[in-house]
Amino acid sequence: MSTTVKLPAGVDIARETVITGRVLDGAGRPIGGAAVRLLDASDEFAAEVIATPAGDFRFFAAPGSWRLRALTDAGDGDALVAPTGAGLHEVDVKVA
Repeated sequence: MSTTVKLPAGVDIARETVITGRVLDGAGRPIGGAAVRLLDASDEFAAEVIATPAGDFRFFAAPGSWRLRALTDAGDGDALVAPTGAGLHEVDVKVA
């Protein structure tokens, strides 16, 4: 998982739910430029970001069950995360 998470100034993780992580290949190397989608519990699209060159991504979301889907030229991958409240919730998405 990411070792250093940089958040915008003014983000209060005591009050906001932040989902962050990296897109990784099967060997654990970061994949930059991946389209990372945030899907709700019924797999409905909620948001999309492009991973940084280091594979990092970030979403501001509500507590609940979420699926992260990474789409890359190297393959696709999914990861689940279910934050129960505010805070920083880290999850990496591995693609194959």
